[in-house]
Amino acid sequence: MGNKVKRDFTKLLDINKKECLRLIERAQKLKELKKQGIEYRPLKGKYLAMIFEKASTRTRISFEIGIKDLGGSAVVLNKGDTQLGRGEPIEDTARVVSRYVDAIMIRTFGQQIVERLAAWSTVPVINGLTDEFHPCQILSDLFTIKEIKKDFKDLKIAYIGDGNNVANSWIEASILFGLNLSIATPEGYEPLANLVEMAKENKNFQLLKDPFEAAKDADVINTDVWVSMGQEEEQKERREAFKSYRIDDELLAVAKKDAIVLHCLPAHRGEEITEGVFERFSSIIFTQAENRLHVQKALLEWLILGWNE
Repeated sequence: MGNKVKRDFTKLLDINKKECLRLIERAQKLKELKKQGIEYRPLKGKYLAMIFEKASTRTRISFEIGIKDLGGSAVVLNKGDTQLGRGEPIEDTARVVSRYVDAIMIRTFGQQIVERLAAWSTVPVINGLTDEFHPCQILSDLFTIKEIKKDFKDLKIAYIGDGNNVANSWIEASILFGLNLSIATPEGYEPLANLVEMAKENKNFQLLKDPFEAAKDADVINTDVWVSMGQEEEQKERREAFKSYRIDDELLAVAKKDAIVLHCLPAHRGEEITEGVFERFSSIIFTQAENRLHVQKALLEWLILGWNE
C-alpha cells in the first residue's frame, strides 16, 4: 500500500477535501462489499486499542465490528481499566499502547487529551468523540447525505440546537467544502468562536438565533440532544433555553419539500425532535447510524495501511 507517514484523525480539519471525498468513496465500496457478503480482510493481524472515558453505543459497536470485519482485533479499555484513571500521564500511555497496537481510538472529554495522545503516539489516533469535536459522526453524515442526495456541496444544510461537538464538526465540514451551512443556537450556546470566525470567510455560512431562518429552504436539517454527557446539572435551564429549537412539522414546513432530517442519536423525542418527525425520517437516521461502521472502516484501512494506489 501507499504512504506510511503517520496520520491522525483528531478533528475533521486533520484531513483535506480530497482525502475526505476519497474516504467517503471508499466507505461506499466497503458498504457494498459487506452487503454482498464478500470477505475483505486487509487488516489481518492488526490491533485497535479503544479507550472509553465516556459511555458509548454506536462508537463502541461500529469500531469493534469495523476492525473485526477488516480482519483485525480490538482491545477495549473502559474508564477505570487503565492507569490513566489513576493519574498516569497521557504521554506515557501513548508511548506504551503504541508499542502494542496499530491504531488507537479514544472517546473522552477534552480535545487536548486526544491531541496529546496523538502527539506522543507512534500509531494513528482517532477521535471517537470529545466535548469539542465529533469528526467520525460528520464523516458519516456527509456520506449519508451523498448516498441520498447524490452530493452535498450544493445543498443548504441546517443545524438546529446546541453549538456542541457535532455543530463544531459541521462547521469544519463547511470550512473544508465551502458548504451552505446555517446554524441556529440560543444565546450563550454558540459553537467555538474561533471556528465561527474561520467559517465566516465562506459567504455561505451563517450563525443565527432564529431556527426558522436557518431551516428556510434547507435540503438537510440536523439536530442533536440538548443535554450532552457531563451537562446533566444544566438540564432544566437547557430545556428552557432550547424549547423553540425543536424539529417539528412547523419547522419542517419552511424547509424544502424533499428535505431530510438527520440525528446522530441518542434521540430524546419531545425535546430536540418530535416523535412524529423522528419516525418519519427514522430509516434515514438509522442508515446514518449504520454508516458510522462503513466510514470508520475506510478510516481504519487508510490510517493503518495508507492508500491503495
